[in-house]
Amino acid sequence: MDAHKDRFGVEPICTVLQVAPSTYYAAKTRPPSARSVTDAATTEVIKAVHEDNYGVYGPRKVHAEMVRRGHRVARCTVERLMAATGLRGLSRAKGPRTTVPGTGPDTRPDLVQRKFRATGPDQLWVADITYCRTFAGWVYAAFVVDVFSRRVVGWQLSTSLL
Repeated sequence: MDAHKDRFGVEPICTVLQVAPSTYYAAKTRPPSARSVTDAATTEVIKAVHEDNYGVYGPRKVHAEMVRRGHRVARCTVERLMAATGLRGLSRAKGPRTTVPGTGPDTRPDLVQRKFRATGPDQLWVADITYCRTFAGWVYAAFVVDVFSRRVVGWQLSTSLL
């Protein structure tokens, strides 16, 4: 509204926006709320803690560091303010590397020419491998599926890809 009030006036803009002009004037003269003042101060501390730790701390560690420095603030407030300012921590967890590219050309022939159709059972089987994170670590599952019936013909679970 401030950008256009010189050209159109406050009252016509408020009429179009269906806002009372007194609401606009009250918002302009009202002092900032206590929450916005504390949020601004807390955001500066969060930015300092985040930068001091090379930008790798997430909300949990930023909150713990703030408490150690004597700033009492709720963890949910740290989460909210970090999200609002776009600060994020870095995750060390990476998915497993399941595909290792070969050094030479792929000389294996495509025997089905990418047409995964079969007219009867046991004519074409396809295989796939996937992985799932568990409390004990990564678990790998390999499946062999009959293309005609779409049923699992065989499967194997392992904690390694070997």
